[in-house]
Amino acid sequence: MHKVNIRVIPRARKNLVKAEPGRLKVYLTAPPQDGKANKLLIEVLAEHFQVKKKQVLIVRGEKSQDKIVKIADSV
Repeated sequence: MHKVNIRVIPRARKNLVKAEPGRLKVYLTAPPQDGKANKLLIEVLAEHFQVKKKQVLIVRGEKSQDKIVKIADSV
């Protein structure tokens, strides 16, 4: 299991994961309302890291653009 620092950019034109020094910048098409962006973030990161959605957990920053996410190696 490892932790990843994330910067989320909601309402983007397309879903995209970009590597930056010390963190990932994740562009999401979803708005930051009613947890839609967080749900899409989990889906996008699961696809990016090739793990199941339940292996991705937002540890800190539920309501912030800056988040810490845990990626589990196996369930």
